[in-house]
Amino acid sequence: MTLLAVVRDVCAAVGVALPSSVFTNLTANRTMQEMVALADEMAQRIAYDTRDWSVLRALQTYTGDAVQTEWPLPANYKRMLLTTNVWSSLNSQAPMAFVPDTDEWLRHRLSNTIVNGIGMWTVLGDNLIIQPALGVGVTASFAYLDRNCVALASGGYGDSFIADTDRFRLDERLLKLGMIWQWMANKGSPYAEPMGSYSDALANAMGRDQPAPILVDRMPTSRWSRNAHY
Repeated sequence: MTLLAVVRDVCAAVGVALPSSVFTNLTANRTMQEMVALADEMAQRIAYDTRDWSVLRALQTYTGDAVQTEWPLPANYKRMLLTTNVWSSLNSQAPMAFVPDTDEWLRHRLSNTIVNGIGMWTVLGDNLIIQPALGVGVTASFAYLDRNCVALASGGYGDSFIADTDRFRLDERLLKLGMIWQWMANKGSPYAEPMGSYSDALANAMGRDQPAPILVDRMPTSRWSRNAHY
């Protein structure tokens, strides 16, 4: 379903004239300006704030040269996954230590200490910092959330809509339902029922996004793995 199709469905639900185009003559059409802004906001809200969607998960690997310690985050980086660790190719049993506090990071750097024997990492600015430097050929890998939630009709991906034929990379029905209740809320109309429909659809999509675990005895294998590592 293209952005135009989503917007037409939203317009039909909220009592706005159906457009033949969203972006044609956009600068002179206040209603479509609001629709584009709402589509961008709702798409990003669903993509970034609700869960680590499978389709938006991405992997990054850095390869060491025994010198470099600062690595630029990927261009499409939004944030780390909620369970992200940085894994060294030297140890598959435990990840590097994450140091979230900048003062603690500085203390370790000034004292030339490492949190554990594998290495430690933090994020400063647009860089991921790893100490000590990865050895030659040693890799560090992690998962992150892709910021580009829109499939562009012109090719590739982006974080906002720029054409009628662009598509939301996640469930387009979620985008439609989210836009409907938020438009109604913005305009001061009763929105409890459409917001409930959106919430139900979001919960359903979130549940379907995570495959059912494989059970060993009565415990998911992923839980056995966690127990073995920690």
